Amino acid sequence: MLDKSHKPTWTSFEEATKADWDAVMEYEEAYNAALPDRILDAIRSLDEEWTPYPVNRYQHSLQAATRAYEDGADEELVVAALIHDTGDILSPYNHGELSAAMMKPYVSERTHWILKHHCVFQGYYYNHHLGGDRNARDKYRDSPYWEDCRYFCHEYDQKAFDPDYPTRPLEFFEPMLRRVLNKGEGHMELNETADA
Repeated sequence: MLDKSHKPTWTSFEEATKADWDAVMEYEEAYNAALPDRILDAIRSLDEEWTPYPVNRYQHSLQAATRAYEDGADEELVVAALIHDTGDILSPYNHGELSAAMMKPYVSERTHWILKHHCVFQGYYYNHHLGGDRNARDKYRDSPYWEDCRYFCHEYDQKAFDPDYPTRPLEFFEPMLRRVLNKGEGHMELNETADA
């Protein structure tokens, strides 16, 4: 149980003691345990009333996840489909990178790569209408995950705008999200070494 009565007296990291850092880590573990709830809230915040798309981003996210689930994708990829556009909330022009960074401690290199690059792969379907290069994704052809990302975008993302598609509710995906977020590496900086 966190001791909320003790207020730290250090004012810089270099002044903090091992006991201070133990208290910080105890707090962070408690705070981080609520990460799934914060991500679920972020997904819900995509449920805007007006959108130029046939469905809003919330419905799109649920539909992409449903399509991945129905296709037999592994749980990690289903969760990736669910959260792939949550980065839009804070970083609309590079939302894929933000969504990928958010999930990096919890998913495989493959899933992280798909999340990070899905935006440029999606451009295949519309860049040419907006003056861009629809084949921009080809600069990543040498990646072992190129085909996985192409498939993710083609089968789950770009076609997840059907208002009549039988989409599963967020509650269906919540246990999956919690399981994926439960298997993380923790503080990634603690895994770094000077010789890496």
